[in-house]
Amino acid sequence: MSDTPRVQPPDVSYARSGDVAIAYQVVGHGATDIVFVRGITGDLLSTWEQPLLVRHVEGLAAFGRVLMLDKRGTGLSDRVREVQSLETTMDDVRAVMDAAGSESAVLWSGATSTGLSVLFAATYPDRCKGLALIDPRIRGTRAPDYPWAPTPEEWRQQLAEVRAGWGERGYLERLAREWAGVVAEDEAFRDWFVGHMRRSLSPGAALTAFRTAMELDVSDVLAAVRVPTLIFPRPELPGPAYYAAERIRGAEIAELPAFEGVFTWVADDAHEATMAATARFVSRLTAPPRSERVLATILFTDIVGSTELGAQLGDAAWRELLERHHAIVRRELARFHGRELDTAGDGFFAAFDGPARAVLAAAALREPLTAIGVDVRAGIHTGECEVHDGKIVGIAVSIGARISSLAGPGEVLVSRTVKDLVAGSGLRFEDRGEHQLKGIPDEWHLFALVPG
Repeated sequence: MSDTPRVQPPDVSYARSGDVAIAYQVVGHGATDIVFVRGITGDLLSTWEQPLLVRHVEGLAAFGRVLMLDKRGTGLSDRVREVQSLETTMDDVRAVMDAAGSESAVLWSGATSTGLSVLFAATYPDRCKGLALIDPRIRGTRAPDYPWAPTPEEWRQQLAEVRAGWGERGYLERLAREWAGVVAEDEAFRDWFVGHMRRSLSPGAALTAFRTAMELDVSDVLAAVRVPTLIFPRPELPGPAYYAAERIRGAEIAELPAFEGVFTWVADDAHEATMAATARFVSRLTAPPRSERVLATILFTDIVGSTELGAQLGDAAWRELLERHHAIVRRELARFHGRELDTAGDGFFAAFDGPARAVLAAAALREPLTAIGVDVRAGIHTGECEVHDGKIVGIAVSIGARISSLAGPGEVLVSRTVKDLVAGSGLRFEDRGEHQLKGIPDEWHLFALVPG
């Protein structure tokens, strides 16, 4: 392997995702765009120093134009101090697509990047032509219906090892043997792997990335994915793939021959089977139809004790206070990219593309509204909604409204789905237990935002 000449890598470009620069490369010129979203690590330049990985990237480029990025905090992209949520990395993918002029693309992903890919496909179905997931991870931590993930105790041990060892050669060589199977016995491969991991993530960034993987849970999002989906089970641990396939409508399974580790690209048979299944999948795709169902985050707010406050102030003063309230709410909705859908008296109904933005918008309302003598309560839920003439309807809307009615003065109350999806955002919540929502089946586990 050490005698293999290096491939000249494509030029690196940068897309702006908010204030963060995201490094990406474009490989190939096919009609179908394929966004290759790698797992927990990634470094664009050292990718091209590994012939087996180059084989994989060029294999994808045989079916279309490949967009490959370093997620924020990794590789050549901006290093950032704050932890990364699915929502911010999803925004990074969209920013790269915009910069590269890609209207819709196949997302080719899996492992620890499953969450952001699933969330993207459900939130932006018009921009996702198809979804290919290899060895998908749906939950980070073991649950009764998901027995394949590590237990909390196993995670504590793994995080301790990452904290003590990331960047050290001995630790990374052990990781190479675990992830890359028999090829890791090749000294040249181990040297490349150690360098690639070091350039992908600093020790602190690695610890954050593993913690975020531990908190992952996109099980509630799977039913909202309505784009064509191809899933590759890892032969050694197929359960997670079948779990996902059973919950994503119309998902296909592509079986692979056995291989050691987690990387298909290091094993000839697994690589060839992966490329063949991807070729068949991409060849059947057409332009995504205009979707009438999307994943959206619903926010409801209203003024606590508005009737009493209005009677106390009188009509003129109450109208003036409402105008100030409305201006503040609209300012924060605009700041966090929320869409005002309805305003009824003292309440707002808004929708967001991502749950963290909705929570941050609701939290940002408290201080300026308290300053004018108003207490608001907020309820937030993420779910699949129907879109008709720009309006959003469906059971998710009703759930958001019911959650809002249970919130106390100044409280931001969210569903478990929202809490799970904002893992990695730094937002903290207190458990408010199970609740029956009026007219909504089942018990709903709710959480209150802890003020920052």
